[in-house]
Amino acid sequence: MPKDGHGSASPFVEVHFDEQRQRTQTKPRELNPIWNEKFSFNVNNPRDLPSKTIEVVVYNDRKGGHHKNFLGHVRISGNSVPLLSDSEAIDLQRYPLEKRGLFSHIKGDIALKIYAVHDGNHYPPPPTNAGNFETEATPAFQEINTNKLQSEDAIGDHEKKNKKKRKDKEVRTFHSIGTATGGPAAAAPPLVSSGFGFETHVMKEKAPAVETRTDFARAGPPTAMHMHMPKQNPEFLLVETSPPVAARMRYRGGDKMACTYDLVEQMRYLYVSVVKAKDLPAMDVSGSLDPYVEVKLGNYSGKTKYLEKNQSPVWKQIFAFSKDRLQSNLLEVTVKDKDFVTKDDFVGRVFFDLSEVPLRVPPDSPLAPQWYRLEDKRRIKTRGEIMLAVWMGTQADESFPEAWHSDAHDISHTNLANTRSKVYFSPKLYYLRVQIIEAQDLIPSDKGRVLEVSVKVQLGNQGRVTRPLQTRTINPIWNDELMFVASEPFEDFIIVSVEDRIGPGKDEILGRVILSVRDIPARLETHKLPDPRWFNLFKPSLAQEEGEKKKEKFSSKILLRLCLDAGYHVLDESTHFSSDLQPSSKHLRKPRIGILELGILSARNLLPMKGKDGRTTDAYCAAKYGNKWVRTRTILNTLNPRWNEQYTWEVYDPCTVITLGVFDNCHINGSKDDSRDQRIGKVRIRLSTLETDRIYTHYYPLLVLTPSGLRKHGELHLALRFTCTAWVNMVTQYGKPLLPKMHYVQPISVKHIDWLRHQAMQIVAARLSRAEPPLRREVVEYMLDVDYHMWSLRRSKANFLRIMSLLSGITAACKWYNDICNWRNPITTCLVHVLLFILVCYPELILPTIFLYLFVIGLWNYRFRPRHPPHMDTRLSQADNAHPDELDEEFDSFPASRPSDIVRMRYDRLRSVAGRVQTVVGDLASQGERAQALLSWRDPRATAIFILFSLIWAVFIYVTPFQVVAVLVGLYLLRHPRFRSKMPAVPVNFFKRLPSKTDILL
Repeated sequence: MPKDGHGSASPFVEVHFDEQRQRTQTKPRELNPIWNEKFSFNVNNPRDLPSKTIEVVVYNDRKGGHHKNFLGHVRISGNSVPLLSDSEAIDLQRYPLEKRGLFSHIKGDIALKIYAVHDGNHYPPPPTNAGNFETEATPAFQEINTNKLQSEDAIGDHEKKNKKKRKDKEVRTFHSIGTATGGPAAAAPPLVSSGFGFETHVMKEKAPAVETRTDFARAGPPTAMHMHMPKQNPEFLLVETSPPVAARMRYRGGDKMACTYDLVEQMRYLYVSVVKAKDLPAMDVSGSLDPYVEVKLGNYSGKTKYLEKNQSPVWKQIFAFSKDRLQSNLLEVTVKDKDFVTKDDFVGRVFFDLSEVPLRVPPDSPLAPQWYRLEDKRRIKTRGEIMLAVWMGTQADESFPEAWHSDAHDISHTNLANTRSKVYFSPKLYYLRVQIIEAQDLIPSDKGRVLEVSVKVQLGNQGRVTRPLQTRTINPIWNDELMFVASEPFEDFIIVSVEDRIGPGKDEILGRVILSVRDIPARLETHKLPDPRWFNLFKPSLAQEEGEKKKEKFSSKILLRLCLDAGYHVLDESTHFSSDLQPSSKHLRKPRIGILELGILSARNLLPMKGKDGRTTDAYCAAKYGNKWVRTRTILNTLNPRWNEQYTWEVYDPCTVITLGVFDNCHINGSKDDSRDQRIGKVRIRLSTLETDRIYTHYYPLLVLTPSGLRKHGELHLALRFTCTAWVNMVTQYGKPLLPKMHYVQPISVKHIDWLRHQAMQIVAARLSRAEPPLRREVVEYMLDVDYHMWSLRRSKANFLRIMSLLSGITAACKWYNDICNWRNPITTCLVHVLLFILVCYPELILPTIFLYLFVIGLWNYRFRPRHPPHMDTRLSQADNAHPDELDEEFDSFPASRPSDIVRMRYDRLRSVAGRVQTVVGDLASQGERAQALLSWRDPRATAIFILFSLIWAVFIYVTPFQVVAVLVGLYLLRHPRFRSKMPAVPVNFFKRLPSKTDILL
């Protein structure tokens, strides 16, 4: 906190312990000081260490140490100090600075490393979980003590002074060390005295921190809190940038491009549009001409397709040369004749001086092409004319996506489409509901046998089967309902087959009916289901004949109810990071609430993905939000591509996620058709975490989890802006259900939802892979997380730690309550007593007090709100410390392809994990069964005692005012420790003696 009136401070630190005090040097005019100083303190009796308190106070030095301002302090319990052995490393911890009074203005934190060392085992170490520090040590801080010899000498000199006074005392040293940069882990210095030492290595103070304090003067060991809130590797964090985009520069300069493309950097291009030619001379002996055009600018040249035997060719191709790479002031456009035997013949050419090329920026109309007379090599007009248009433009030009770019000059015309930027739309999906009710008059081949009949329904690649029904009648009844995913345009057919199991793996088709999806009625919202219809079942030979109108006099029949449920949203992503929650029917969709604008600027430090091929990386970026997919152009052979492309989406729900992925294009010259684009990394951004009308520009790390571990493949530079156009609608969205109404009125089971989601992913991937250029299947599956539901021990650990972090709040509240009951802080306990009496006397203040408290806490936390969009948390994901075997199991195929001994080992490991889960679930079930046993008379004496006690309490509460009862209960719960016993309370003992069903389990 600045204290000198000039926006700075001159801080120093004082450390107080057991009537001992030491201070650091003063760091003049420094808001982020680094001291790197070590202190040692003596403790007379090691057994008293848990009851001691270390106080670290930060001051501002005003006049050479004679006057000082309070900047904050930290009180650390000796009970939280771990004991350091030779094989342990203590992690650096940051402690937020606390206020001294209610009106103090304090911010920042201080970094310390604290541990105790002793050279004997006469006394037990303080009760702490030192192992947690070693487990969660951050690699950046594992190497600290670079002046070990000096620290040892300092320790020896300090302790020799106290050796004569405490010869019979145990030797133990108490350390507090921190560092700002990496260095070797500080080992326990050898002690030569018999005193108890305490050393403090004060590292640095950092301005505003958002972390929660991990230690309090009267709290227990902080290691459990630190275990759930570790820090990320700095390389995996976001980096805020300030690119020269028009929106950030507030449209200075009045550039026309800023009105629409204001989130990307302006890139100038020289555009050359080659339209057609006429009256070209014949160059071959046969009198024919195979013309093509070569556009050359410096070392860059592009060619059109050659057209066989055509003296008036039409090309209609556009070339784009980046202005940053212009290597000449003269543009040469040459017409040549393709010759497969000898050198191509020269037909004519045209030159353009770049200084005379006009500038065009949309919304200007396209530049009209003009006819130019060809010249020979001597600059003399010759026969033939060519129609061209040459202009300077930007990436906002409508010709930009279809142009041949100079950074893709080595791509053939057949593969050029694979490098262009495109916009795709997912097919419109519906849930198809098929209810199989019954069949009549089935004709089996063996009428004396018991039928085992089932119905198989096939829609494209989706197949479902009803439950097999064993019956002696020929009129089976199923009443089974099957769900499928259908897509527009409805070109598929539904094949319904009735099959009879006549042997193992052998079925006989009793009848079949083929229906078109176009003929199935649609159902909106919760309207009544359409009436079922009877359909004739034909033998397969008759059912497959197209256009045959022959009808049999007698046929088996099946009763079906079919409908397209347009009121559902067909999930093709996980609901946790879905980008679209709208129903299939256009009439049921909500109005938009805003606009999302995305500028894909560039990437940097990408890994070379084609090192074996002599290339680096051919990168492109794909983004998906709602049903709209975008793909940038491919920048060839560079590790720092610059795209500068901007896209826009309509937003219907703020609680949605946009997904972006960067890929290496493996379908360029010489690539195989079955090659797969390689993943470089993925980014997810939740719109609800963004402030409206604010421009976010950051470098996002591209993290990929591989079987060998977590890898960073580079950084993606994005500019993002969410603009709200309907504030009232957006606020009311938070009170509406996340999914459409049909999901709650007629919910689909979780098992079916997972299967339908997989089918929807396959349909979207298949449809987009047939586009031109294709958005390939591996790209779509990676963006949609097609394997998210697969088992992963790493994810299981991450989810468990998420639950533990949530429970840590409850644990902290219970700990605070326990401190109040034990009168650890008498002032706080007295205030709680006063609050109890106020709330009992004025119960109408209870709810207002609670909500006012929530309001104040929320308002206070506004200062510490996140300043950046959230990103992939590697520590939360357990990705940076996952075991290689766990990653190998996660990336294994399904079913497993590893050797049997490895699969057996993993199965045994899964059994051990499941055994622990089973134990926890069993304990929870036992507690619930004991609660049920209170009134179930399983233990007649316990139930009799409980109901008699309930009767007594009912009479007592009836005759006694409620305020009196509340005060008595409150005073009993908050009674002084002198009136408490260390034995469990009577209600706890009574509850634990109640029976559960554990004893009747096999």
